[in-house]
Amino acid sequence: MIVLSLNNCPNALRGDLTKWLLEITPGVYVGQVSSRVRDNLWDRVCELVKNGKATMVYSTRNEQHLDFRVHGSDWEPIDFEGIKLVLRPSPARVKKLGEMRLGYSKASKYRKAKRMKY
Repeated sequence: MIVLSLNNCPNALRGDLTKWLLEITPGVYVGQVSSRVRDNLWDRVCELVKNGKATMVYSTRNEQHLDFRVHGSDWEPIDFEGIKLVLRPSPARVKKLGEMRLGYSKASKYRKAKRMKY
């Protein structure tokens, strides 16, 4: 099952999606399609959305039983110890986007220090 949410997109794209999915409210589409059709729909959405935003959530076999894709949004999907989360932009985070954070987490540093001790 997939849920596709569109904001500020062309009407042609909305009409195109209704061939495969059911529009339950303006800009929100739901349906049951194969993974091949899902990937082709996502490629088409990314190609035609222009200045709009698109988010697709679909069911998969993982711990969360879902996965998602985001296009044209400031919110970025991140992997947090095997769990996929969405990172909301904050003014401080936006400022740091130019600077790449390189290095290890504190937990990783403690683990390495503990190993070096023995």
